[in-house]
Amino acid sequence: MMGDNPALPKMPARPKLLDFFKYRFTDITVRHLLTSGKRALDDGHDEKIVLACLLHDIANGCLLRSDHGYWGAQLIAPYVSEEIAWAVQNHQALRYFADDSVGYKYPESYVRFFGPDYQPPEYIRRDAAAAREHRWYMSSRLITLYDIYFFEKSDPIDPEIFTDIIGRHFESRSRDWIRRLARGAHVAHHDLPNNAL
Repeated sequence: MMGDNPALPKMPARPKLLDFFKYRFTDITVRHLLTSGKRALDDGHDEKIVLACLLHDIANGCLLRSDHGYWGAQLIAPYVSEEIAWAVQNHQALRYFADDSVGYKYPESYVRFFGPDYQPPEYIRRDAAAAREHRWYMSSRLITLYDIYFFEKSDPIDPEIFTDIIGRHFESRSRDWIRRLARGAHVAHHDLPNNAL
């Protein structure tokens, strides 16, 4: 298909991040991301953490569900700091492992989804172990704290409350992205199996 898809609402000529929330993401993804970001904001976290929570499952809403942390990080990396992209990527692995020091427990819903004896794949275990030793570990761990799974009782959240934070931290960082590529930053995960983790 060439041009606009008539089945979708028309996007502005120069869409901004919140236009994707309004016109492209699924309703459940919008509620999930807004709720996660708002909870981090209400708890007084740094703006980079708020933005990471606002973007952490962006791949689920507009691209695909399998390995959503890895894909989401690649999707946002040209527009956010390296730390935010790293945090989004690694929340996928860290969410399977409790951290009592911050009050993060293994989600009860995972027991229902995967069973009580579930062991994440080796690459998830490997990445979680590496993330725990990384200087930005807490940035990614905080995403897991605000990554709640059910929103039946959540009040509507106006996405515009994030406009200033987005304006300060979400922009084209193509020169920084090119430098990361030149340093050999991991930007693809073709070695990972296709799964819905």
